[in-house]
Amino acid sequence: MSFIDLEIYSPVQQINHPLFAERGLSVFIKRDDLIHPLISGNKWRKLKYVLQKARAQQKQHLITFGGSYSNHLLATAAAAALFGFKSTGIVRGEPVDNPHLFLCRLHGMKLIFTDRERYRNKMQLFDTYFGNDNDAFFIDEGGASAEAAQGCSELINELDEVFDHIFCACGTGTTAAGIINGIDQHQLPTCFNGIPVFKNGGFIAAEIEKYLIKKHDYQLHTAYHFGGYAKTSAQLIKFIEEFIPLTGIMIEPVYTGKMLYAIFDLIKNNYFSSGSKILAIHTGGILGLLGYQNQFSSFKNTHPYL
Repeated sequence: MSFIDLEIYSPVQQINHPLFAERGLSVFIKRDDLIHPLISGNKWRKLKYVLQKARAQQKQHLITFGGSYSNHLLATAAAAALFGFKSTGIVRGEPVDNPHLFLCRLHGMKLIFTDRERYRNKMQLFDTYFGNDNDAFFIDEGGASAEAAQGCSELINELDEVFDHIFCACGTGTTAAGIINGIDQHQLPTCFNGIPVFKNGGFIAAEIEKYLIKKHDYQLHTAYHFGGYAKTSAQLIKFIEEFIPLTGIMIEPVYTGKMLYAIFDLIKNNYFSSGSKILAIHTGGILGLLGYQNQFSSFKNTHPYL
């Protein structure tokens, strides 16, 4: 069995809100979070051809990298178990226990913790621990690779209509590059809008361009990082607390929450032309909420915001 053999479920769902009607806009969300409970969102798409490559090279042991709350580590652990690989995660920082790492271990992933300085050189770490292991297969942090971009480009094949704008949160830039490639391949008039989740996120442009098939215009909105990667604020938490019961769609503060907040804020500031159709990409990673539960209110009071 392979990723290519499996059908995925990722419907496009319209989000209704008085603000959208007031501005003459239609807003939709592609539910990649529904693809798989743990290999969700862009993680499924990014691993698809990476694991095909590992199998073609007859590799049996997946080695990858991430922080202690990495959705990529968990997705790789789950995919390895599902498709018959061994897996090891090299984790940035001091040894810790948390729900993400518990689930990684539960799926058979071995964990190696390393300090932040050594973590910078991932290939050297791979060579140190697995240089003599002919079964070992290197997967970069977040799955970043040309194969991952190829998998993400296929998202565009699944769309039944043309959108004026597509939005996606950006971490490594690989998903963004894949979607842009898909837009280009289908010769669509769609504008891609990336929301970097890092402070000073303009550097993502260079990461995106590593995997573009050819030069293509796109927009980066760098003001929605809320302090940097995995950082948040009371304003973002409040938005998420109200978005979920309003729509029934789970989002988290690291990626999709920031991206959707950006869309609402841009609408309020008249960024879009009336009549525009906007598609947000839900990149999964809902278990990221577990690291932020103490920041959410007890829901004793309600306060309309959206």
